Amino acid sequence: MARLLHAIETVRWREVGAFGFCPRRDGRSAAAALANRERGKMRNRTAKSGVLRDLGEGLILRRATKADTEGLAAFNCEIHCRPGSDEPPESMVAWTRDLMSGDHPTFRPEDFTIVEETKAGAIVSSMCLIPQTWAYDGVKFGAGVPELVGTKPDYRRRGLVRAQFRVIHEWSAQRNHMLQAIGGIPNFYRQFGYEMAVEHHGGRVGFKPDVPKLRKDEKETYRVRPATESDVPFIARVYRYGMERYLLCCVRSTALWRYELTGRRKQATERHELRVIETAGGERVGLLAHWNQLWGNTLGASAYELKPGVSWVAVTPSVVRYLAAAGERYAARDKKEFGSFGFWLGSEHPVYEVIPRRLPHTHDPYALYIRVPDVPAFLRRIAPVLERRLAESIALGHTGQLKLSFYREGVGMAFRRGRLSKVDAWRPGQSEDRESAAFPGLTFLHLLFGRRSLDELRRIYPDCYASSDEAKLLLSVLFPKKPSSVWTLT
Repeated sequence: MARLLHAIETVRWREVGAFGFCPRRDGRSAAAALANRERGKMRNRTAKSGVLRDLGEGLILRRATKADTEGLAAFNCEIHCRPGSDEPPESMVAWTRDLMSGDHPTFRPEDFTIVEETKAGAIVSSMCLIPQTWAYDGVKFGAGVPELVGTKPDYRRRGLVRAQFRVIHEWSAQRNHMLQAIGGIPNFYRQFGYEMAVEHHGGRVGFKPDVPKLRKDEKETYRVRPATESDVPFIARVYRYGMERYLLCCVRSTALWRYELTGRRKQATERHELRVIETAGGERVGLLAHWNQLWGNTLGASAYELKPGVSWVAVTPSVVRYLAAAGERYAARDKKEFGSFGFWLGSEHPVYEVIPRRLPHTHDPYALYIRVPDVPAFLRRIAPVLERRLAESIALGHTGQLKLSFYREGVGMAFRRGRLSKVDAWRPGQSEDRESAAFPGLTFLHLLFGRRSLDELRRIYPDCYASSDEAKLLLSVLFPKKPSSVWTLT
């Protein structure tokens, strides 16, 4: 099944680590076995590694080193692997080893934080920060993605995750990240300044009877084959073209695609199989990515894009037949039963329009938590987008101000002849200027990232409003509702 469903179903295990263990055939815990081997080594490493905080009660917060690889792998396996889930224990171990290998394009071992119980020499809490580049309607900026957040049960509710988030946010600021994003537990990350402001995953599912069949005298017009390194530039171009449909996306360079293709261990939970779609004559026309196992009884596609000028109507039946055949192979390999195929491509994608009746089941999108530590700075960064939207609207050439109240604080925006001339912090009640609009808490992020329209926010939050017709028009022009497709780098 898609990563979204897996994340929702196992979220209490994946993100804070509850009740998880990694069973071995002999009945012992694989995580415990790894941890025991590493515990003695860790005591010797503590003095050599950089301590970031002394948290008291024998606990220290420090950066990880490459020597922590197996200890972290055991910890993440113990915390994040849920008994009976589709995700095998070795997938979490492999993902951790990938991150700690030094081969990841943006991540290094010291981007993990570790809370260590010094007397026992044991990891009791950990998380990491994965740097990447995102784009907002084409404007690129740095972003940081916290991942693998977990704490052992006996050490929860001591503020260990909060202490690590402080460090992670400091690291992110030092790297000039404009925002941080994380998926996971409902409501949990709001306490650290995050809001579920960007749609994430979601998709459509079809079943065996929905797979289009070739006629007896018909041959496959398009074929799907494994990608090679020589395909990487093509994959990067096609994906970049497809992302133009969306407001927010993760920018994937050829180096990142090469890592997706050759850099991850086969067992890693974050691994996707990259495929090239081509004509019978060998002309490349598109990209397909899917998981390397069934989730439940479903094989899901995580990316499907075609180059300009190619018909989605013509190509899609071949892609569906490929997914069904691959799903049957995975089912036979893993002794499961294949039952359905899915496209986990968000709320909007061309494939949904092409074969709506063959995708009868809809999974609504979940959401990414977003933290924007400096909203005025982010608005200044995306000024070209805002100015373009104004220029293409009935408010072109606008001169005036927008005062956005978040009740305790706010943002002032000044426009001169259609240009965003000034953006700065503004506090309601400290000047004679009245707010143009009000957004309680972090609700403005929903408008900023296209997840909700102003009218939708007003229906949900009675204390969200625009104070004039002009303010309502400007906000609708500057921040239209638009879907995002963020395949985060992990």
